[in-house]
Amino acid sequence: MATTKKTKIKEAKVTKDTKNSVILGVRVTEKSALGSEKGIYTFNVAPNTNKSEVIKAIKTLYKVTPVKVGMTIRKEKTIFRRGKIGTKQGGKKAVVHLKKGDKIAFA
Repeated sequence: MATTKKTKIKEAKVTKDTKNSVILGVRVTEKSALGSEKGIYTFNVAPNTNKSEVIKAIKTLYKVTPVKVGMTIRKEKTIFRRGKIGTKQGGKKAVVHLKKGDKIAFA
């Protein structure tokens, strides 16, 4: 019985996590909402990814081919809130430019 439980857990992880470990999510901001009208979409990506990996992930997930991809690293920042010092999480983001007629629909 123990081996069947392990295989079920492994199968669940493979189907969900490893399919898309490059793109962490869509970056929803005012600037990205304005850009999406022009065919420019912003995604949060894993820190160790590069442009070619992002292009492959966009092709497989959304079935569109990007024209141009820009990558930006966001540094971790210290903030002061309610008398305590904290940090804002950093990360990496990818700005994806599509052709004029292509669109990505988010559910």
